[in-house]
Amino acid sequence: MAEGFVSLHEWQGWGTTSPLPTMVAQIVQDLKVLEENLDAHMSFGGNGGKLQGNFRIQEDRKHRATYQALGDSEKKLQFYAARQIACRILGSRGYLCQKCWLPMEDCMCSKVTSCSLYPGVRFWLYMHPKDFLRQNNTGKILWQVFGVDAATLCLFGIPEHEEIMWNSFKTAGKSKVWCLYPNKSTVLKSVQNAFGQEPVASDEVAASKLKVDTTQHFILIDGTWSNSAAMFRRLQDKAKSVWGDEDLACVSLNPGASAMHKLRPQPSWDRTCTAAAAAGMLSELQLLPQFSAIGLDKQAEAVEHALTVLLDALTNRRLRMGRSITRKVRHTNIR
Repeated sequence: MAEGFVSLHEWQGWGTTSPLPTMVAQIVQDLKVLEENLDAHMSFGGNGGKLQGNFRIQEDRKHRATYQALGDSEKKLQFYAARQIACRILGSRGYLCQKCWLPMEDCMCSKVTSCSLYPGVRFWLYMHPKDFLRQNNTGKILWQVFGVDAATLCLFGIPEHEEIMWNSFKTAGKSKVWCLYPNKSTVLKSVQNAFGQEPVASDEVAASKLKVDTTQHFILIDGTWSNSAAMFRRLQDKAKSVWGDEDLACVSLNPGASAMHKLRPQPSWDRTCTAAAAAGMLSELQLLPQFSAIGLDKQAEAVEHALTVLLDALTNRRLRMGRSITRKVRHTNIR
Protein backbone atom coordinates (compact mmCIF):
# COMPACT_ATOMS: atom_id res chain seq x y z
CA MET A 1 0.00 0.00 0.00
CA ALA A 2 1.43 3.36 -1.01
CA GLU A 3 2.08 5.72 1.86
CA GLY A 4 -0.68 8.32 2.10
CA PHE A 5 -3.37 6.14 0.52
CA VAL A 6 -5.89 3.98 2.37
CA SER A 7 -6.83 0.53 1.10
CA LEU A 8 -10.19 -1.12 1.69
CA HIS A 9 -8.43 -3.67 3.91
CA GLU A 10 -6.94 -0.94 6.09
CA TRP A 11 -10.22 0.97 6.26
CA GLN A 12 -12.24 -2.05 7.35
CA GLY A 13 -9.54 -3.00 9.85
CA TRP A 14 -10.54 -0.01 11.98
CA GLY A 15 -13.91 -1.63 12.79
CA THR A 16 -16.28 -1.35 9.83
CA THR A 17 -17.56 -3.51 7.00
CA SER A 18 -18.45 -0.58 4.73
CA PRO A 19 -16.68 0.44 1.53
CA LEU A 20 -14.13 3.23 1.91
CA PRO A 21 -16.19 6.46 1.87
CA THR A 22 -15.66 8.43 -1.32
CA MET A 23 -14.91 11.76 0.36
CA VAL A 24 -12.49 10.20 2.86
CA ALA A 25 -10.58 8.63 -0.04
CA GLN A 26 -10.58 11.95 -1.92
CA ILE A 27 -9.25 13.92 1.05
CA VAL A 28 -6.48 11.37 1.63
CA GLN A 29 -5.52 11.71 -2.03
CA ASP A 30 -5.63 15.52 -1.82
CA LEU A 31 -3.33 15.44 1.20
CA LYS A 32 -0.87 13.27 -0.68
CA VAL A 33 -0.92 15.61 -3.70
CA LEU A 34 -0.41 18.64 -1.45
CA GLU A 35 2.50 16.87 0.21
CA GLU A 36 4.14 16.35 -3.19
CA ASN A 37 3.46 19.91 -4.35
CA LEU A 38 4.90 21.44 -1.17
CA ASP A 39 7.76 18.94 -1.00
CA ALA A 40 6.93 18.73 2.72
CA HIS A 41 6.34 15.52 4.65
CA MET A 42 3.00 15.04 6.41
CA SER A 43 3.49 14.58 10.15
CA PHE A 44 0.93 14.03 12.83
CA GLY A 45 0.87 14.39 16.59
CA GLY A 46 -1.24 15.24 19.62
CA ASN A 47 -4.81 14.18 20.30
CA GLY A 48 -6.67 12.89 17.27
CA GLY A 49 -3.60 12.67 15.03
CA LYS A 50 -3.48 16.38 14.17
CA LEU A 51 -1.26 17.65 11.38
CA GLN A 52 1.93 19.35 12.50
CA GLY A 53 4.49 21.85 11.23
CA ASN A 54 4.47 23.94 8.06
CA PHE A 55 2.40 21.36 6.21
CA ARG A 56 -0.38 21.91 8.75
CA ILE A 57 -0.36 25.67 8.08
CA GLN A 58 -0.61 25.21 4.32
CA GLU A 59 -3.22 22.47 4.53
CA ASP A 60 -5.27 24.53 7.00
CA ARG A 61 -5.52 27.38 4.50
CA LYS A 62 -6.49 24.99 1.73
CA HIS A 63 -9.17 23.09 3.64
CA ARG A 64 -10.72 26.26 5.06
CA ALA A 65 -11.05 27.68 1.55
CA THR A 66 -12.62 24.43 0.36
CA TYR A 67 -15.03 24.41 3.31
CA GLN A 68 -16.15 28.00 2.75
CA ALA A 69 -16.74 27.36 -0.94
CA LEU A 70 -19.20 24.52 -0.27
CA GLY A 71 -22.76 25.49 -0.99
CA ASP A 72 -24.81 24.13 1.90
CA SER A 73 -24.55 22.92 5.48
CA GLU A 74 -24.92 19.25 4.54
CA LYS A 75 -21.91 19.34 2.21
CA LYS A 76 -19.94 21.21 4.87
CA LEU A 77 -20.76 18.57 7.47
CA GLN A 78 -19.73 15.76 5.12
CA PHE A 79 -16.45 17.50 4.30
CA TYR A 80 -15.73 18.19 7.97
CA ALA A 81 -16.44 14.58 8.97
CA ALA A 82 -14.41 13.09 6.13
CA ARG A 83 -11.40 15.31 6.83
CA GLN A 84 -11.44 14.43 10.52
CA ILE A 85 -11.52 10.74 9.70
CA ALA A 86 -8.88 10.93 6.95
CA CYS A 87 -6.41 12.73 9.22
CA ARG A 88 -7.04 10.35 12.10
CA ILE A 89 -6.41 7.31 9.92
CA LEU A 90 -3.18 8.69 8.48
CA GLY A 91 -2.01 9.94 11.89
CA SER A 92 -2.78 6.63 13.63
CA ARG A 93 -1.27 4.29 11.04
CA GLY A 94 1.45 2.14 12.57
CA TYR A 95 0.84 3.71 16.00
CA LEU A 96 -2.57 2.48 17.13
CA CYS A 97 -3.83 -1.10 17.16
CA GLN A 98 -6.62 -1.22 14.59
CA LYS A 99 -8.92 -3.27 16.81
CA CYS A 100 -8.64 -1.62 20.25
CA TRP A 101 -7.44 1.84 19.12
CA LEU A 102 -4.70 1.87 21.76
CA PRO A 103 -0.98 2.37 21.09
CA MET A 104 0.61 -0.90 20.05
CA GLU A 105 2.53 -1.22 23.32
CA ASP A 106 -0.73 -0.94 25.27
CA CYS A 107 -2.85 -3.25 23.08
CA MET A 108 -5.61 -4.90 25.14
CA CYS A 109 -6.98 -7.27 22.49
CA SER A 110 -5.59 -10.46 24.05
CA LYS A 111 -7.48 -9.72 27.28
CA VAL A 112 -10.91 -9.13 25.72
CA THR A 113 -13.29 -12.08 25.65
CA SER A 114 -15.56 -12.19 22.62
CA CYS A 115 -19.06 -13.68 22.65
CA SER A 116 -22.13 -13.81 20.43
CA LEU A 117 -24.84 -11.21 20.91
CA TYR A 118 -28.43 -12.45 21.04
CA PRO A 119 -29.63 -12.11 17.40
CA GLY A 120 -32.79 -10.30 18.51
CA VAL A 121 -30.60 -7.29 19.44
CA ARG A 122 -28.43 -5.17 17.18
CA PHE A 123 -26.42 -2.16 18.30
CA TRP A 124 -25.57 0.79 16.07
CA LEU A 125 -22.66 2.95 17.20
CA TYR A 126 -23.54 6.39 15.83
CA MET A 127 -20.11 7.93 16.34
CA HIS A 128 -18.94 11.51 16.04
CA PRO A 129 -15.80 11.87 13.86
CA LYS A 130 -13.91 13.35 16.82
CA ASP A 131 -14.46 10.11 18.74
CA PHE A 132 -13.18 7.97 15.87
CA LEU A 133 -9.87 6.33 16.90
CA ARG A 134 -10.02 8.06 20.27
CA GLN A 135 -8.13 5.91 22.75
CA ASN A 136 -10.63 6.25 25.61
CA ASN A 137 -13.64 5.73 23.36
CA THR A 138 -15.72 2.83 24.68
CA GLY A 139 -18.03 2.19 21.71
CA LYS A 140 -15.25 0.23 20.00
CA ILE A 141 -15.56 -2.36 22.80
CA LEU A 142 -18.93 -3.50 21.49
CA TRP A 143 -17.66 -4.76 18.14
CA GLN A 144 -14.56 -6.16 19.85
CA VAL A 145 -16.85 -8.27 22.02
CA PHE A 146 -19.81 -8.97 19.69
CA GLY A 147 -18.36 -8.46 16.19
CA VAL A 148 -18.98 -5.78 13.56
CA ASP A 149 -22.27 -7.26 12.33
CA ALA A 150 -23.89 -7.23 15.78
CA ALA A 151 -22.44 -3.86 16.81
CA THR A 152 -22.10 -1.74 13.69
CA LEU A 153 -20.17 1.51 13.38
CA CYS A 154 -21.99 4.42 11.72
CA LEU A 155 -19.96 7.62 11.45
CA PHE A 156 -21.88 10.88 11.81
CA GLY A 157 -21.76 12.90 8.58
CA ILE A 158 -20.48 10.03 6.41
CA PRO A 159 -23.28 9.43 3.87
CA GLU A 160 -22.28 5.86 3.01
CA HIS A 161 -22.45 4.85 6.68
CA GLU A 162 -25.69 6.67 7.39
CA GLU A 163 -27.32 5.15 4.31
CA ILE A 164 -26.40 1.62 5.43
CA MET A 165 -27.86 2.26 8.88
CA TRP A 166 -31.10 3.84 7.65
CA ASN A 167 -31.66 1.15 5.04
CA SER A 168 -31.58 -1.38 7.87
CA PHE A 169 -34.03 0.74 9.88
CA LYS A 170 -36.42 1.04 6.94
CA THR A 171 -36.40 -2.72 6.52
CA ALA A 172 -36.95 -3.30 10.24
CA GLY A 173 -39.71 -0.68 10.63
CA LYS A 174 -40.04 2.21 13.07
CA SER A 175 -41.39 0.04 15.90
CA LYS A 176 -38.09 -1.89 15.99
CA VAL A 177 -35.77 1.14 16.22
CA TRP A 178 -34.81 2.75 19.53
CA CYS A 179 -32.37 5.43 20.60
CA LEU A 180 -30.65 5.25 23.97
CA TYR A 181 -30.55 8.96 24.72
CA PRO A 182 -31.78 11.00 27.72
CA ASN A 183 -33.83 13.38 25.61
CA LYS A 184 -35.60 15.81 27.95
CA SER A 185 -37.97 17.16 25.28
CA THR A 186 -39.80 13.94 24.52
CA VAL A 187 -41.46 11.11 26.41
CA LEU A 188 -38.87 8.56 27.50
CA LYS A 189 -39.79 4.92 27.89
CA SER A 190 -38.14 2.67 30.41
CA VAL A 191 -37.03 -0.77 29.23
CA GLN A 192 -39.95 -2.22 31.19
CA ASN A 193 -42.46 0.09 29.49
CA ALA A 194 -41.00 -0.41 26.03
CA PHE A 195 -40.63 -4.19 26.08
CA GLY A 196 -42.42 -5.50 29.17
CA GLN A 197 -45.70 -6.04 27.31
CA GLU A 198 -44.15 -8.21 24.62
CA PRO A 199 -45.40 -11.83 24.67
CA VAL A 200 -43.09 -14.42 26.18
CA ALA A 201 -41.39 -16.34 23.39
CA SER A 202 -42.01 -20.05 23.04
CA ASP A 203 -39.29 -22.28 24.43
CA GLU A 204 -39.33 -24.07 21.09
CA VAL A 205 -37.94 -21.00 19.31
CA ALA A 206 -34.18 -20.94 19.70
CA ALA A 207 -32.31 -17.64 19.58
CA SER A 208 -30.30 -18.89 16.61
CA LYS A 209 -33.54 -19.28 14.61
CA LEU A 210 -34.88 -15.84 15.38
CA LYS A 211 -36.30 -14.14 12.29
CA VAL A 212 -34.57 -10.98 11.12
CA ASP A 213 -37.78 -8.94 11.28
CA THR A 214 -38.01 -9.42 15.07
CA THR A 215 -34.60 -7.85 15.73
CA GLN A 216 -34.63 -4.72 17.88
CA HIS A 217 -32.21 -2.03 16.69
CA PHE A 218 -30.63 0.18 19.36
CA ILE A 219 -28.83 3.40 18.42
CA LEU A 220 -26.05 4.42 20.79
CA ILE A 221 -24.93 8.01 20.26
CA ASP A 222 -21.18 7.85 20.66
CA GLY A 223 -19.62 11.27 21.16
CA THR A 224 -19.12 13.95 23.79
CA TRP A 225 -22.28 15.24 25.40
CA SER A 226 -21.71 18.64 23.77
CA ASN A 227 -21.74 16.96 20.33
CA SER A 228 -24.55 14.52 21.04
CA ALA A 229 -27.37 17.08 20.76
CA ALA A 230 -26.58 17.79 17.09
CA MET A 231 -26.25 14.06 16.41
CA PHE A 232 -29.63 13.37 18.01
CA ARG A 233 -31.28 16.18 16.00
CA ARG A 234 -29.91 14.65 12.81
CA LEU A 235 -31.41 11.29 13.75
CA GLN A 236 -34.77 12.90 14.54
CA ASP A 237 -34.81 14.87 11.28
CA LYS A 238 -34.04 11.76 9.28
CA ALA A 239 -36.67 9.73 11.15
CA LYS A 240 -39.32 12.34 10.33
CA SER A 241 -38.34 12.33 6.65
CA VAL A 242 -38.65 8.53 6.58
CA TRP A 243 -41.64 7.88 8.84
CA GLY A 244 -43.48 11.15 9.22
CA ASP A 245 -43.91 13.56 12.12
CA GLU A 246 -43.44 11.20 15.07
CA ASP A 247 -40.19 11.40 17.02
CA LEU A 248 -37.71 8.56 17.11
CA ALA A 249 -38.51 6.43 20.16
CA CYS A 250 -36.09 6.94 23.06
CA VAL A 251 -35.34 4.46 25.84
CA SER A 252 -34.03 5.48 29.25
CA LEU A 253 -31.94 3.26 31.51
CA ASN A 254 -31.71 3.07 35.27
CA PRO A 255 -28.90 5.37 36.49
CA GLY A 256 -25.56 3.72 37.11
CA ALA A 257 -21.90 4.68 37.07
CA SER A 258 -19.41 3.09 34.72
CA ALA A 259 -15.83 2.28 35.67
CA MET A 260 -14.82 4.77 32.97
CA HIS A 261 -16.12 7.67 35.10
CA LYS A 262 -12.68 7.58 36.72
CA LEU A 263 -10.94 8.64 33.50
CA ARG A 264 -13.73 10.23 31.49
CA PRO A 265 -16.28 11.86 33.84
CA GLN A 266 -19.84 12.38 32.67
CA PRO A 267 -21.80 15.60 33.33
CA SER A 268 -24.42 13.83 35.48
CA TRP A 269 -25.15 10.39 36.92
CA ASP A 270 -27.99 9.68 34.46
CA ARG A 271 -25.41 9.77 31.68
CA THR A 272 -22.76 7.15 31.14
CA CYS A 273 -20.28 5.94 28.57
CA THR A 274 -21.41 4.15 25.41
CA ALA A 275 -20.33 0.62 26.33
CA ALA A 276 -21.82 0.90 29.82
CA ALA A 277 -25.13 2.01 28.27
CA ALA A 278 -25.13 -1.10 26.07
CA ALA A 279 -24.35 -3.33 29.07
CA GLY A 280 -27.13 -1.62 31.04
CA MET A 281 -29.58 -2.21 28.21
CA LEU A 282 -28.77 -5.92 28.10
CA SER A 283 -28.99 -6.22 31.89
CA GLU A 284 -32.41 -4.58 32.02
CA LEU A 285 -33.73 -6.69 29.14
CA GLN A 286 -32.53 -9.79 31.01
CA LEU A 287 -35.00 -8.99 33.82
CA LEU A 288 -38.00 -9.32 31.48
CA PRO A 289 -39.64 -12.77 31.13
CA GLN A 290 -39.26 -13.06 27.36
CA PHE A 291 -35.50 -12.43 27.60
CA SER A 292 -34.68 -14.19 30.88
CA ALA A 293 -33.48 -17.47 29.36
CA ILE A 294 -31.29 -15.99 26.64
CA GLY A 295 -28.20 -15.15 28.66
CA LEU A 296 -28.16 -11.41 28.12
CA ASP A 297 -26.65 -11.03 31.59
CA LYS A 298 -23.56 -12.96 30.45
CA GLN A 299 -23.30 -10.75 27.37
CA ALA A 300 -23.54 -7.66 29.58
CA GLU A 301 -20.80 -9.07 31.81
CA ALA A 302 -18.55 -9.54 28.77
CA VAL A 303 -18.93 -5.83 27.95
CA GLU A 304 -18.30 -4.80 31.55
CA HIS A 305 -15.18 -6.99 31.66
CA ALA A 306 -13.87 -5.35 28.47
CA LEU A 307 -14.54 -1.92 30.01
CA THR A 308 -12.43 -2.89 33.01
CA VAL A 309 -9.66 -4.08 30.68
CA LEU A 310 -9.77 -0.74 28.83
CA LEU A 311 -9.66 1.22 32.08
CA ASP A 312 -6.65 -0.80 33.28
CA ALA A 313 -4.83 -0.28 29.97
CA LEU A 314 -5.46 3.48 29.98
CA THR A 315 -4.51 3.77 33.67
CA ASN A 316 -1.26 1.86 33.20
CA ARG A 317 -0.36 4.05 30.23
CA ARG A 318 -0.99 7.23 32.21
CA LEU A 319 1.13 5.99 35.10
CA ARG A 320 3.95 4.98 32.76
CA MET A 321 3.91 8.45 31.20
CA GLY A 322 3.79 10.18 34.60
CA ARG A 323 0.31 11.57 34.07
CA SER A 324 -2.56 11.81 36.53
CA ILE A 325 -4.97 8.85 36.59
CA THR A 326 -7.94 11.00 37.59
CA ARG A 327 -9.73 13.66 35.61
CA LYS A 328 -11.23 16.85 36.97
CA VAL A 329 -15.01 16.69 37.05
CA ARG A 330 -16.62 19.62 35.32
CA HIS A 331 -19.30 21.19 37.45
CA THR A 332 -22.32 21.63 35.22
CA ASN A 333 -25.73 22.95 36.20
CA ILE A 334 -28.13 20.23 35.11
CA ARG A 335 -31.65 21.52 34.50
